[in-house]
Amino acid sequence: MQTPQPRDAALRVGYVPGVTLTKWRTTWAERFPRQRLDVVEVEQADQHQAITDGLVDLCFVRLPIETDELHLIQLYEELPVAWAAKDHVIAAADEIAVADLTEETVVTTLTPFHLDLVAAGEAVLLVPQSVARTYSRRDLIYRIVTDAPSTTVGLAWSKDNPHTLIDEFVGIVRGRTANSSRSAQERAAKGRPAKPTTKTAPRPSSKPSPRRRGRR
Repeated sequence: MQTPQPRDAALRVGYVPGVTLTKWRTTWAERFPRQRLDVVEVEQADQHQAITDGLVDLCFVRLPIETDELHLIQLYEELPVAWAAKDHVIAAADEIAVADLTEETVVTTLTPFHLDLVAAGEAVLLVPQSVARTYSRRDLIYRIVTDAPSTTVGLAWSKDNPHTLIDEFVGIVRGRTANSSRSAQERAAKGRPAKPTTKTAPRPSSKPSPRRRGRR
């Protein structure tokens, strides 16, 4: 059971490794300069629990994820890459196929231990391209794997979370403009007075009403 958040409580947004939030954080700061946005990196293995336990209000997740307790919108696809030592044989190619890795020890979990294995030439990491870019190292290279399945990044939040600003953040991610109806409702809820509406009474006609003529 989640504890209701006060209106001015910081909105906590989690993200799995590789996701970049810069554009959304910038838009948030422009539209809601007085509302704090706390950003927390969450391991993919912990993404579901981070949301359901209330550690974050929303989270940029990597699918698949169990959605019985969550709202989820899918955002974009990620290219898969093979991450290897810079002197690995795949460094000579621009792109590779899964068949090129049949004799390699392939791991899919990003940990310091696995990165050390990769740097030593003892393994190849198969990860989303965004992860390899985010944690790039001079001693490692990556190549797109053309026939490996892509991964999907989405935004998820608990169906039971009552935080009043979740909808505004979702709107920003979806591309909703600042002048949209929901943003207007938010501004109104913050106490901005509406413009008074003045009704003007109709002016009496200056022409006299014609006399009714009786029948002779």
